[in-house]
Amino acid sequence: MEKKDLKEKFKALLVTVGDAVLVPLLAVFTAIIIGGIVIAIVGGDPFAAYKGLFQGAFGSVKALSETGVWATPYIFAGLAVSLAFKGGLFNIGAEGQLALGAVASAWVGYALPQMLGFDLPWFIHLPLAIGAGLLFGFIWGAIPGALKAYTGAHEVINTIMMNYIALNWVSYLLNGPMKDKNPLNVIARTPLIAESARIPPIFAGLRIHWGFVLAIVVAFIVWWVLWKTTFGFEIRTVGINPDAAKYAGINVKRIMTLTLGLSGMLAGLAGTVEVTALNYRHELGFSTGYGFDAIAIALLGKTHPAGVVLAAILFAAMRNGATRMQFLTQIPVDIISVIQALILLFVAADAIVRYIYRIRRSGGKVVLTRGWGG
Repeated sequence: MEKKDLKEKFKALLVTVGDAVLVPLLAVFTAIIIGGIVIAIVGGDPFAAYKGLFQGAFGSVKALSETGVWATPYIFAGLAVSLAFKGGLFNIGAEGQLALGAVASAWVGYALPQMLGFDLPWFIHLPLAIGAGLLFGFIWGAIPGALKAYTGAHEVINTIMMNYIALNWVSYLLNGPMKDKNPLNVIARTPLIAESARIPPIFAGLRIHWGFVLAIVVAFIVWWVLWKTTFGFEIRTVGINPDAAKYAGINVKRIMTLTLGLSGMLAGLAGTVEVTALNYRHELGFSTGYGFDAIAIALLGKTHPAGVVLAAILFAAMRNGATRMQFLTQIPVDIISVIQALILLFVAADAIVRYIYRIRRSGGKVVLTRGWGG
């Protein structure tokens, strides 16, 4: 009897895991097929296009390095959106949180030594630069979280509006007080940060940096917090049913505020790492689209940290390989945006994929957020 029960449990586990993995994979596969049809319609060779895409993303050590560079902010931003989803909240403000994290880190990176009048050692300066980005991202996420928790104001509206505030504020700073005063500089960007505030590359001659490793570590930490700690259980409980959570003694308002604050902190970390590990300054518009791509990455990854990492690498590969694809086939890189949109469509409306491939749903429907005004 015990063996039979164990067998049934194992079978149920396989069905659940297979369902969680199979549908996103089939969504990607279906999007690639339809993308190939679109390429053929515009006069291109789908096989040559996808071959160029693969070569550009994984065909050499340099290609792998660049894919890792692209994946790093995607992982952080995807984790940010995913964490909010787990708490039943929809964070569309990652774009603004990322920009504020970047500008805060850049300021600490170049201005702090000037203010103090002496250079700081890296083990002090670098953590301060990263901490500034984390702090600003957290604050910018916690504000709509508190508004949601204490006034009922919907986080979707608030995070969208705060994107505008953040991005325009950053634009003012980069065109004014924080603009690089070098007479040869004609664009909106900060001065270079000090060497002591920089995250070094992993390998000489390649751009892949330790920020990528940090992203993997942070993904593990997010998983551990969500599934192995009381705080993570509270986040998930509030996300599923805030009324039941309140009845169980969970401070729902505190959890909502902290959830969006931590989500903003992860998005801020995406901007921080881009400044401290890659660009060594903040430049206006460098991160355009990261925060919105993060929504697709979180959905494709089923809001699980491991899934987010894999989805981020997929999106990074498509972005990195697009240039090689265009060079070989003359197909515009915009086709990559079409494929990404199709992936998001099939993941979000997974009933389409289930209907096409005749896949039954293994359990109840997963609701990412509680809906408008929930």
